Amino acid sequence: MAYQTWFEDETGESGAFIRQKNRFITPFGFGPGDLRPEAGRFRLIWSRACPWATRQMIVRSLLGLEDAVSVGTVSPIRPEKERSDWEFSLDPGGVDPILKVRSLSELYLNADPGYAGRFTVPALVDLATGKVVNNDYINMTYYWEKEWKAFHQKGAPDLLPDDKREAIFTLNDIIFKEVNNGVYEAGFARSQEAYESAYRVVFSRLDQLEARLGKSRYLLGNTITDADIRLFVTLVRFDAAYYNCFRVNKKRIRDYPNLWAYSRDLYQIPAFRDNTDFDHIKTHYHLCCDPGNIHHLVPKGPDPADWNAPHHREAFGVA
Repeated sequence: MAYQTWFEDETGESGAFIRQKNRFITPFGFGPGDLRPEAGRFRLIWSRACPWATRQMIVRSLLGLEDAVSVGTVSPIRPEKERSDWEFSLDPGGVDPILKVRSLSELYLNADPGYAGRFTVPALVDLATGKVVNNDYINMTYYWEKEWKAFHQKGAPDLLPDDKREAIFTLNDIIFKEVNNGVYEAGFARSQEAYESAYRVVFSRLDQLEARLGKSRYLLGNTITDADIRLFVTLVRFDAAYYNCFRVNKKRIRDYPNLWAYSRDLYQIPAFRDNTDFDHIKTHYHLCCDPGNIHHLVPKGPDPADWNAPHHREAFGVA
């Protein structure tokens, strides 16, 4: 098993990690050239290890889109190839049962034979063509929340309410830059200066979020929004993977009273818990992202049972 170094191609002169831009960004909607929401037309490819993909699955579950959008799951262990890829080795015969392919790269190259970027999840595939049509993880949850509203289950939560939309967009941008991607900027830095800069940003923002969550149950009040989902997927991976693999080791999430209780509060909701797989998370990050793990060991801890401890966050909003 080879340690993956795909991120070397996304390193700037200063040693800072600069994430590649998404290639397939045609939006869902009803304007000219938009992708039309259509039940049964698209398949969502995800890895249980990937935070960007997991947040799509949480939203899919919360909104009740399971019958509208099918799902394909890739292995947490990347195949040993010259280019970073994901494979369907969890399925019988190592082939996605619907798309009949072994690797995610096949679906990308169906869409663009000259595609030179990384083959990333989440990826939405048009079942009619077998081509990736959208890998825009930045905006994908917004599409599920608004453009796919006709397919939401009765009583589905409004994760992007109009009166909070701008506040959510602003907060999501901060969360992405300073937390979601911030841990990667620390972990994939190739200079001490770049690493320490990212490290400081991550913990400065976590400190601010800790204070914020001492005042309300969720980030924007007492109901869950898209912003909570985006923060959760990093928090739930932090102690099990980022803390040691990415050297963001000033504190664990469980060392922050409010962030730790908030994380447990979300985790104990079925849509969050059922789309969190600590085994896949630890396997992927420790075997594919840790160059020092020469014996390919996967840690046993932290104990996932801790996530079911009482959180007492329901006290917020009670008169």
